Amino acid sequence: MSYEVFEVKPMTARIGAEVFGIDLSRPLSNRQTVELKDAIAEHAVLFFRDQHLDHESHKAFGRLFGELAIHSSVAGLDDHPEIVAIHADANSKFVAGENWHSDLTCDAEPPMGSILYLHTVPEYGGDTLFSSMYAAYDALSPRMQAYLDGLTAVHDADHVYRPLFPDVDRRYPCSTHPVVRTHPVTGKKSLFVNASYTTRITEVSKEESDAILNYLYQHCMNPNFQVRFRWKPHSVAFWDNRCTQHLATWDYFPQTRSGFRVTVAGDKPF
Repeated sequence: MSYEVFEVKPMTARIGAEVFGIDLSRPLSNRQTVELKDAIAEHAVLFFRDQHLDHESHKAFGRLFGELAIHSSVAGLDDHPEIVAIHADANSKFVAGENWHSDLTCDAEPPMGSILYLHTVPEYGGDTLFSSMYAAYDALSPRMQAYLDGLTAVHDADHVYRPLFPDVDRRYPCSTHPVVRTHPVTGKKSLFVNASYTTRITEVSKEESDAILNYLYQHCMNPNFQVRFRWKPHSVAFWDNRCTQHLATWDYFPQTRSGFRVTVAGDKPF
């Protein structure tokens, strides 16, 4: 696909591209917006360098792709509830996203995507890995694809967030989604289970479910499906949550990695 108003450089043949020649802090033209929508559909993850976003420009960029979602389990900023702080330093006991996952698949309508802006990054380490669930599905044998098509799985947030917030009295979301999801824009099929939220396949026994899910989790970690992003200060990553998984490495302790994320609302998987 060719782009007229900015430059797109693919990072791998399957997933990820860097975008050059665009300032996300300024209002974007209709043509820029259309081409960004084409680019995210084509590459699943987009990366931008040398961006200087305040909270309003960050939210404005997200709204080009849909309504902004309030995180269903983690509180946003007091004055900007749509924005979640992503921060780790020498005092951190854990960091967000250390396991392979798609964001908030526990929700009845999981996010379309997420836009992470990091203004401060470690001198080394702190990369984020992204994996294409299109590639993961396509690499399965036709027999395994046929087995998975039509199955559904439970995605539960309770075991993810209750250990982190044991004093919070609330019910965390739990939803059932297809194991194989059809992307509403591209029409492509992708795997839609992840080790963080998915707890079991509903149509089979627990033993069979555990075996199949463990196989799929290992399968999705194949490096041939992945792109690795090395952060620099004031970088942005925008990923399509419907067809990717990601993992944040925590190999930079006690250095600081800090920024903000907005989430674009999605729809019910089919």
